[in-house]
Amino acid sequence: MKPIHLDGRSLTRTQLVMVAGGAPVELDDGALEAVARAAAFLAEQVRREEPIYGVSTGFGSNADKLLGAHPLRDELPGVAPSGRSLHAELQRNLIVTHAVCVGEPMPADVVRAMLCIRINTLLRGHSGIRVETLQALTAMLNAGVVPVVPSLGSVGASGDLAPLSHLAIVLLGGGEAFLDGERMPGGEALARAGLRPVELSYKEGLALNNGTAQMLAMGVLALHRLEDLLDTADLAAAMTIDAFAGRLGAFDADVHALRPHPGQVEVAARLRALLDGSTLADIAYHLVPRFRFWMPESWDTPEAQALRFDIGWDWVAANQRHGREKFYDRFKPFRGGKKHQPQDSYSLRCIPQVHGAVRDAAAHAARVLDIELNAVTDNPLVFPDREAEHVEEQVISAGHFHGMPLALALSAVKAAIPVLASISERRLNKLVDPSTSDGLPAFLIGNEDGTESGFMIIQYTAAAIVNDLATRAHPASVYSVPTSANAEDHVSMGANEARHVLSMVADLGKVLALEMHTAAQALDFRRDMINAARDLARRSDAAGFAVKVQGAPGPSHPDRERFLAEVDALREELAVSEPFQPGSAVAAAHAALRERIAFLDRDRALDGEVAEAVRLVADGTLLTAARRALEQGG
Repeated sequence: MKPIHLDGRSLTRTQLVMVAGGAPVELDDGALEAVARAAAFLAEQVRREEPIYGVSTGFGSNADKLLGAHPLRDELPGVAPSGRSLHAELQRNLIVTHAVCVGEPMPADVVRAMLCIRINTLLRGHSGIRVETLQALTAMLNAGVVPVVPSLGSVGASGDLAPLSHLAIVLLGGGEAFLDGERMPGGEALARAGLRPVELSYKEGLALNNGTAQMLAMGVLALHRLEDLLDTADLAAAMTIDAFAGRLGAFDADVHALRPHPGQVEVAARLRALLDGSTLADIAYHLVPRFRFWMPESWDTPEAQALRFDIGWDWVAANQRHGREKFYDRFKPFRGGKKHQPQDSYSLRCIPQVHGAVRDAAAHAARVLDIELNAVTDNPLVFPDREAEHVEEQVISAGHFHGMPLALALSAVKAAIPVLASISERRLNKLVDPSTSDGLPAFLIGNEDGTESGFMIIQYTAAAIVNDLATRAHPASVYSVPTSANAEDHVSMGANEARHVLSMVADLGKVLALEMHTAAQALDFRRDMINAARDLARRSDAAGFAVKVQGAPGPSHPDRERFLAEVDALREELAVSEPFQPGSAVAAAHAALRERIAFLDRDRALDGEVAEAVRLVADGTLLTAARRALEQGG
């Protein structure tokens, strides 16, 4: 695998994901020169006995304590000099005392991303780390040594102190690490990888554990997964629209030009592309039959008898059309599955506005993360090339470790995730509820004997996940808990924000998988019901087709001939139609799902199928199928 070149200035989210997945890194020679200058500058300032925070002073609330030339106990009568370096001890103690996170270890991809971020920011040459220490950190990453970093312990300022200390402690030969999937002491992992522990020099502990690497790593990985789920959500919505034989006017380009939020415009365009080629969307109301329970007398051929449904319409009698004559000049007087109304419910009609707003939240977060990837986030910052009278003008204490830029951006994403899950669940619910499904069977099962539940409980599962997501959406960033004896009196909690978002993204994918699983079943019913009507129309006359129409006048009624003529017009329109089908991209995704999950003709155990649907979304199988269809069609 080709190494990712790191120079402190050009790391991208895509490259970080590659490193998280196992790609090695290489260091830019020019950047290493800047690193060396900063380290030499600090060493010279220590030789001059200049007071520098975190170099010759303590940390945090201990910043007022200056380091002496030797340990105080060396001054006791009769005590031999210890030889201890207080500067080295300061940096080592910073790491070993700060590595106190608890909980399950972070996933290996998150830890590798954290290491990559830390290496990249240190390459800017403003942190004071030595070249050899940075090279040792890089060697640890490239050797596949993955420090054990428990998941809980960062408050997001001074950066991710505790988690980053768990990274650094392995570099010192302590802590624990994974190597080839095996958990072991950190020193043993280094030895097996052919590496040696490092003894830290001036400011190197601070350089290693001050910064936003955990929240940034988790944020980038979460956004990487979310970006595919945004496309998956549009695909799921498109499949549901086809299953409803929905109306496309709400996605018109001219409509969205009047309110041009970028995400909204993009989603509307994507829906138009995904539904291109559909003859179900925008179908005339009167062509859509509604579901009826199958009965032995429902069909007239062996092939049709194999269907899991019957179909039907209601005839609108002439005396019920007054004031509506113009409408019935255009639409035939039959009520089937689709209601005679010009708009769909919000969960269908407002997909661009809702999905688009989520996209915009993700896009804002992406802009923030892109800046942070090549930012310097430790403290103090070293400017070795600056002309200055005093060292305080060259080593400046600031607050770049504060994670609030990331925390607030991720708070918006965190709030957006349950929004996307919620509208998905609402579409799923519409599909299984016979009062809202526009003529589909209750719970999407034929249930002719009254023994079947179909997709009933799949909606329960989606509802449970949506509720769980909503309860986790409270922004961590609004609740600061001061630390370090109030020296750090306002913190971002960005690491908690990022950790929540990363886990919530996975659960969003589960809800979208449940919608696609359900929408595929509904699409089969809708397509097959309309095509069954078409097939009957092609092999029958008006009288034969009229058996599917309720409200017919009796043989001696004056409207009988009119009724038969209108039935025959409906029959003829269906008979001359091409077979009805979904959009090309929707059809491709549907076919990919059906390769692994069969249509539910009778109740069966669904646990394995639900798990398979979740996998098909998580591994991108359905989205890839739709994208290929779009490329071929484009």
